[in-house]
Amino acid sequence: MTVDGISLAVFRSLFASVAEEMGATLQRASFSPNIKERLDFSCAVFDGQARMIAQAAHIPVHLGSMPASVACALRDCDTLRPGDVVILNDPYHGGTHLPDVTMVSPVFVHDGHDGNEEARFFVASRAHHADVGGMSPGSLPLSTELYQEGIIIPPVKLVDEGQRNAGVLALITANSRTPAERMGDLEAQLAAHRVGERRLLALVTKHGEQRVQEHAEALMEYSRRMTEAIIAALPDGEYAFEDALEGDGQREARIPLRVRITVAGSRMTVDFTGSAPQVAGNVNAVEPIVRSAVWYCVRLLARDDVPVNHGCFRPVAVIVPPHSLLDADFPAAVAAANVETSQRIVDVVLGALAQALPERIPAASQGTMNNFTFGGVAEGRPFVFYETIGGGHGAGPKGDGLSGRHSHMTNTRNTPVEAMEYSLPVRVVGYSLRESSGGGGRYRGGDGIRRAFEFLAPATVTINSERRIYAPYGLQGGEPGRVGVNRLVHDGAETIVGSKATARVNPGDRVVIETPGGGGWGRSDKRIIT
Repeated sequence: MTVDGISLAVFRSLFASVAEEMGATLQRASFSPNIKERLDFSCAVFDGQARMIAQAAHIPVHLGSMPASVACALRDCDTLRPGDVVILNDPYHGGTHLPDVTMVSPVFVHDGHDGNEEARFFVASRAHHADVGGMSPGSLPLSTELYQEGIIIPPVKLVDEGQRNAGVLALITANSRTPAERMGDLEAQLAAHRVGERRLLALVTKHGEQRVQEHAEALMEYSRRMTEAIIAALPDGEYAFEDALEGDGQREARIPLRVRITVAGSRMTVDFTGSAPQVAGNVNAVEPIVRSAVWYCVRLLARDDVPVNHGCFRPVAVIVPPHSLLDADFPAAVAAANVETSQRIVDVVLGALAQALPERIPAASQGTMNNFTFGGVAEGRPFVFYETIGGGHGAGPKGDGLSGRHSHMTNTRNTPVEAMEYSLPVRVVGYSLRESSGGGGRYRGGDGIRRAFEFLAPATVTINSERRIYAPYGLQGGEPGRVGVNRLVHDGAETIVGSKATARVNPGDRVVIETPGGGGWGRSDKRIIT
């Protein structure tokens, strides 16, 4: 068997197509707007050693954390057999935050031996479920411990040799405010896994297991070499940067994140020593989130498309101090880390890399996902909704930043107004760009978004956001973007609330979220109109 450039390109597409088709199935079969409309999910394919072979172009924050899920499924469950599906969401056992429910399925290749052989491949999916219980609707509360954030699912078999564990399924759905929606989304994930398994087995049947495994190994090696070349092109040296979160949901405070990047030949070490210790609120992270953000930043440096797999992780060492904001101890609250802390990790890593590549790295984008959750009961029917809202992209050395778009660790869409108003007792009374919110400079940062919601039924709302105090930074003389603003209009009186807030609203009340603009790039006296 030989691998050449043509066959490697073919198999790269074949592996990626398995993950992409899983994602298409999950989207079509799902119930919740969060998955069907916003596309808040990821699918991936792994080899028998739990090494990622391919991930679909879904959510960047899942890049480095899904391998941890597969590894924990292998470690914590009994021997896996054909027909098994493991489910988990525990951040301290392979998850990220509790709404991200992950499923892992082994794929066995039947070759005439007994049924005790090891799995040759795995398929995995991760989908953000709109509610998994906890102290506020949407399961992103202003919590102080994990137990307040929803049901905790350690790696456990949801399907055992083709037989569903009805008790586990009932336990999960019973802990959601919208059990029918949870059941529908879980069924959609199971359907995606059946598709992934069939496609992988068809691949083996057509090409032979040896050839498939050979190309998987070669593809990982190819990604490793490409990543090494990316790092080797950087100037050797040390590059440091600091940024901060602006509170943990319990109090407003400067929570520093510090990074020191060392480039030596084709190897990079990213050291977060000196970052804040673990905090009381919900912005603590687990280590896989940090790795995801770092590897995402390294991939941004590529001039060519690097296949996403285990190989591209190998040349990058990530050092995270224990007992810290970025490697918290159980049962620290972590609900907002996957969505907010991950964005700030990207900002500090890119800020450091801008010193090595001043003519390539853009200014800071909005630096937040502007998480908005709400829920209640209307006409006897429970409802829950989760939304992230786009903002401004940072300007770069080649042009202005994009406006009204998601950036960096999220790759989702904004929920269409029609889909939201059709299924929920809410009216979107304002949806526009936030003009002139991008930072000035030779190239301007992109503008944020203004989105206003009017409630038609009583509800509990929660906002987890950032960049309401510390603005997205500009680079090379560019100005920072404008900070975001969260407004609550309750009984006719408007109040500006902080970056993290929760409140009860009545019919007629409004929540207005104005998202940050991106930073500008270059001095404004050299402004170029684009």
